[in-house]
Amino acid sequence: MFKKILIANRGEIALRVIRTAREMGIKTVAVYSTADKDSLPVRFADEAVCIGPAPSRESYLSIPNIMAAAEITNADAIHPGYGFLSENEMFADICQKYGIKFIGPRADHIRSMGDKITAKESMRKAGVPVVPGSDGLLKDVADAREQAKKIGYPVMLKATAGGGGKGMRIVWGEKDLENAYASASTEAKASFNNDGLYMEKFIEEPRHIEIQVAGDQYGKACHLSERDCSIQRRHQKLVEESPSPFVDEKLREKMGEIAVRAAESIGYEGVGTIEFLTDKHKNFYFMEMNTRIQVEHPVTEEVVDYDLIKEQIKLAAGEPISGKNYYPILHAMECRINAEDPSQGFRPSPGKIVNFHSPKGHGVRVDTAVYAGYVIPPYYDSMIAKLICRARTRDEVILKMQRALDEFIVEGVKTTVPFHKKLMRDERFRAGVFDTSFMNSFDLTDLPS
Repeated sequence: MFKKILIANRGEIALRVIRTAREMGIKTVAVYSTADKDSLPVRFADEAVCIGPAPSRESYLSIPNIMAAAEITNADAIHPGYGFLSENEMFADICQKYGIKFIGPRADHIRSMGDKITAKESMRKAGVPVVPGSDGLLKDVADAREQAKKIGYPVMLKATAGGGGKGMRIVWGEKDLENAYASASTEAKASFNNDGLYMEKFIEEPRHIEIQVAGDQYGKACHLSERDCSIQRRHQKLVEESPSPFVDEKLREKMGEIAVRAAESIGYEGVGTIEFLTDKHKNFYFMEMNTRIQVEHPVTEEVVDYDLIKEQIKLAAGEPISGKNYYPILHAMECRINAEDPSQGFRPSPGKIVNFHSPKGHGVRVDTAVYAGYVIPPYYDSMIAKLICRARTRDEVILKMQRALDEFIVEGVKTTVPFHKKLMRDERFRAGVFDTSFMNSFDLTDLPS
């Protein structure tokens, strides 16, 4: 087992890793930018090293600075959290080269799953259902036009190096194709320095269902059931839950089996997520694989009683998985509390938190690294906290979430709490009748205080 882990991240996920590592008797090193010098990870880690100024490219994305911090503190492993360098194959390669264990998959897994075309082809070969689409990258608009005729409208243009909804466009008919292609490729180039696009059939009334998987260094994998992430805005998740109100036992078993097959087909090591799109007829298709811990991992932890960060560390240290799959014994839901103004198109709202009170009580969990007096910097993700509630049934979870949201006090900045309050009272949401287009028709006016 590792003696000291450096956490190459910030905020709540850094604090989350510090807590689990301490419970395992492992020393921790927090790295921080000058903007985060007063953060809780800096306070609670055994050691802390400043790695640069506020801009992430000069601190949390600076591989030389992070590796230097690992060297001077004698860290024997690095946990990348999510975001930043968590899916950077170069970083994983450098860690291996210098004898520091990267707590995550091997660089070749990050590389193969990070490119959507390669990932899709790998999954097709493994017998995993994939969305009908182009064979490889589109050459130009003319090629896109021919592919669309074969696939049938509507289609989706996607950036091969994409993520977070960047470089994605829905095309409903041929007249819209040329403009959509130009727009998507330009955005992809600006976001990823790669303007490569591919095409898929657009799945109508889709739900975003992901399966949590874990794999060891000996070729075995297991799954920990599903999360429903269909409530999203511009492909950014807002609420996640498990089990999905859409997935029945038969579908859960089938999706879990396919996800394990997908992970084992590439010899996947560590925890990861196989993401699927399902249609209204319960057909499901591979969308992508996230080769890191997810923001919404607490949802799974709460329904199967399983510490995923601890499992990450154990797998990285060479321990085998148990060999069994895990299924929900409770229901859980996560609301992302961000420093954003939902009434103004979720406009970021950085600033000083004047007053902060997080809800408590049975079945209520809050993952956060903020406090009264903390200043939310404008340089990074706007997340304040993750509010997770668990109960025996979905109806009970929603009622518990309503109560918890009413107790959540964040003064000094705008937050998404009012949005979540209204969502929990929405009849369609309460009935479990929604898909990824839900937010297109959700009224963001007259939000509760």
